[in-house]
Amino acid sequence: MDGAIFYTSKYGSTRDYANWIAEATGLGAFDIKGNIPELETFDFLVLGSPVFYGKLRIAKWMRSHSEAISSKPTLLFTVSGTAEGAKLDGTTPTGLPQQMIEHIHHVGLRGRQSPKRLRWFERMVLKLMARATPDKQAAREAKQGFDHVDKASIQPAVELITTWQATDDAASPAATY
Repeated sequence: MDGAIFYTSKYGSTRDYANWIAEATGLGAFDIKGNIPELETFDFLVLGSPVFYGKLRIAKWMRSHSEAISSKPTLLFTVSGTAEGAKLDGTTPTGLPQQMIEHIHHVGLRGRQSPKRLRWFERMVLKLMARATPDKQAAREAKQGFDHVDKASIQPAVELITTWQATDDAASPAATY
């Protein structure tokens, strides 16, 4: 089976993950803001998106390509500032049809945040969130920034993609959302 990676990135973490997954699997990686090949030409899709304030930056694009996405095995990797654990693994995208969510395999990855690179509004929202959170470490990171981008964390995505590449059967195993 043949697939491709389609992603969007705001500050670079999602792009880094997309490129690492492409390097590990031999897939092409395409920023959705550029010229991209037709999704229908691939047997499976890998989608990458940052999550900001609980929302996928790729959601609108996914809705506009819902027929192609829903018709083939799809892996969505999300990148956020959420700490490792159940919250990161269980991040459910808002604004997508339920049938699409049920069809997609999900891998949550941790990102990075540099306050100097953020817009004024984003910095203010993070400061407010930091004040409201009881987790002192999360509050500190919201104010000072963090870098949890880790190449090794792509392994679950690479394993699923490798499984898809090794089969001629386009049937997708049960989604893992």
